[in-house]
Amino acid sequence: MERTTPETDWVSRLADEVIAEAERRAPGKPVVCASGLSPSGPIHLGNLREVMVPHLVADEIKRRGIDCVHLLSWDDYDRFRKVPAGIDPSWNEHIGKPLTSVPAPPGSEYPNWAEHFKAPMTRALAELGVEVRAVSQTEQYTAGAYRDQILFAMRERRRIDEVLDRYRTKAKAAPAAGGRKQGAKPLDEAEVQAAEGSGAAAEDDGSAAGGEYYPYKPYCSVCARDLTTVTGYDDDTTELSYTCACGHGETVSLTEYTGGKLVWKVDWPMRWAHEGVIFEPAGVDHHSPGSSWVVGGRLVQEIFGGEQPIGPMYAFVGISGMAKMSSSKGGVPIAADALEIMEAPLLRWLYARRRPNQSFKVAFDSEIQRTYDEWDALARKVAEGTAQPADSAAYSRAVRTAAGELPATPRRLPFRTLASVADITTGDAEQTLRILSELDPEQPVRSLEEVRPRLDRAAHWVSTQVPEEQRTRVRQEPDTELLESLDQEQRESLRLLLEGLDEHWSLDGLTTLVYGVPKVRVGLAPDARPTPELKTAQRGFFALLYRLLVGKDTGPRLPTLLLAVGAGRVRKLLGG
Repeated sequence: MERTTPETDWVSRLADEVIAEAERRAPGKPVVCASGLSPSGPIHLGNLREVMVPHLVADEIKRRGIDCVHLLSWDDYDRFRKVPAGIDPSWNEHIGKPLTSVPAPPGSEYPNWAEHFKAPMTRALAELGVEVRAVSQTEQYTAGAYRDQILFAMRERRRIDEVLDRYRTKAKAAPAAGGRKQGAKPLDEAEVQAAEGSGAAAEDDGSAAGGEYYPYKPYCSVCARDLTTVTGYDDDTTELSYTCACGHGETVSLTEYTGGKLVWKVDWPMRWAHEGVIFEPAGVDHHSPGSSWVVGGRLVQEIFGGEQPIGPMYAFVGISGMAKMSSSKGGVPIAADALEIMEAPLLRWLYARRRPNQSFKVAFDSEIQRTYDEWDALARKVAEGTAQPADSAAYSRAVRTAAGELPATPRRLPFRTLASVADITTGDAEQTLRILSELDPEQPVRSLEEVRPRLDRAAHWVSTQVPEEQRTRVRQEPDTELLESLDQEQRESLRLLLEGLDEHWSLDGLTTLVYGVPKVRVGLAPDARPTPELKTAQRGFFALLYRLLVGKDTGPRLPTLLLAVGAGRVRKLLGG
């Protein structure tokens, strides 16, 4: 890949910084980039940025031939905090259990709550070409992988408490939702869920009213919940005593016991040091005074003898429209939803072209057609060598990774054209192929495989996101009443159109024809530049055609609509 300068490409700039930092901290060792996700619910497109930012940086490092690993920590040993809307209230009995100990939602094929929500994200990452080394925190804790770190944290609990206490007042004074300024725009639904959906959002530091501070929280061995209170700990024997709200109490040895975990604000910096993380971004919700990112930076240095990762703050990802939820119930769409209407390189591009601190929206409404148009225009510029360096770099990161090219549609027809065809044909393969083969008679589409998977994405978008009242329904019979009411000008315009159908029967030809008829009617050449008066005449002509063909004043682009209806039926409906 052609290298770009740091000023033009945020990924290259961050990769430069990470490589330099890795050489300073751990020369000769693989560079470690990290992400963390909590499968407490649908892992939405805001959470995807938590993975895409380090992925893009890690991939750039790999492209340079440097050994790099992208760790994805599944925070599946976090507590189950609340029952989402739409789930049986009986699930309240599981609040406080690890996510891997909570039954999956009703009807799920997965063994527990965490695996149910991890699965679609894992599949989406594979489709997006995102290579990670997945780490289950349930497996880590229950296997005793952090035993030495837990014992160390318990010995140093007073020092940890002192560090945390410096920030507790700041945290209470900070505005809610990630330190947003007074008067700032309220968080939208996606942003609220982003804060609630991450393991860090709980901001748990283990403090309790009165009594000694302990950075470790056991899950009760009887009820499996974390409604426990540590009542004592012996540094010499490592014996920890606790009581639970369920009435159970016991004493366990932390040299053997694996049924608990460090509280979040201690757990995160512990893992930074343990895993040698060089790069990990964090969302807006982590950067308020007293938050886990801010406090973690002090704890990793003062307690665990490590360093905080390089970590840019990333902004939220918004959603433009979402007519119908599919796999993400009652919330915001997940990556799998986006991949049903977007080719994987396009979705990658949305995350690659914006710096982490820039917010953006993923379109599920009609704006997606413009998104595809922008994507295709960029592809043409890259092919011609006229794209700006940063745009070219973002395109390269979208269509390929260090491991190779991502699958792509062999023949890129405009998404809006495919959507119109899918809308009109309601998915009929034979009709679809007939229409697509007539778009460009000199280079006809001979198989639908040439336009897949984009065709399938367009068809899915039409069937799930276009409201029923906006769907196209071609008239079965002519509107005789309207045809009989036409004035001479309208009749002559229809005559010119019908006479030119055979000669202009292609997408480009019909475009010339439908725009040219009003020009010819006022004595202009078909390729004359439009005037304001001419544009008014064109709009009137187009509205007439729509009313005669689909019974509405608007619809799909007329050239596509005419091809889809077919010449014979067009003549019938237009009174020819």
